[in-house]
Amino acid sequence: MAIFAVATALLWWMAMPLGLVGVVLTLWCAYFFRDPDRITPNRAGLVISPADGVVQMIQPAVPPAELGLDQRPRTRISVFMNVFNVHINRSPIDAEVVGSAYRPGKFVNAALDKASDENERSSLHLRTQDGQDICVVQIAGLVARRILTWTQPGQKLRAGERYGMIRFGSRVDVYLPDGVQPLVSVGQTAIAGETVLADLRSEEAARLGEMR
Repeated sequence: MAIFAVATALLWWMAMPLGLVGVVLTLWCAYFFRDPDRITPNRAGLVISPADGVVQMIQPAVPPAELGLDQRPRTRISVFMNVFNVHINRSPIDAEVVGSAYRPGKFVNAALDKASDENERSSLHLRTQDGQDICVVQIAGLVARRILTWTQPGQKLRAGERYGMIRFGSRVDVYLPDGVQPLVSVGQTAIAGETVLADLRSEEAARLGEMR
């Protein structure tokens, strides 16, 4: 935000119309870095959305190889964040961080499936108290240029707790344990720290949705 503000001052000194553009961009930057509180459901077993945005994809996929997990496909829920969404990322569940990995990569459009494999990413391997494994992966997007992760292996997170952010457009993937079905549908809007993506204790079939 300071960089935007200094650039605005310089633009204003050069020409007032340019300065007005700078003011608008500075206000947008401040809006981008907002960090509102959320009301997180606190029942054990609920998997909460780690990101604001649209559920872009729900499909089987193998978790990031750098986490050292077996490479069997798991249900993956992808939440795409545009530049107007809150970009603070939150833990999807009460769990201990048992592994983390960062991998540099490309910056293709995060809405594309190949972004999971090709883009820069930061991954966490979470384990619940009863031994369930969940992966959450921050993926850089077309205009994202920095992923921040504030947690380390051994740290215990609570569902909805802030653990990182991605700057300017990106995606977060959640890999569910075997047999756990998603409780959201593609196209649904998710709210970080509030929307329930899945329930580890439920035997409900995957939910379907339709536009109305």
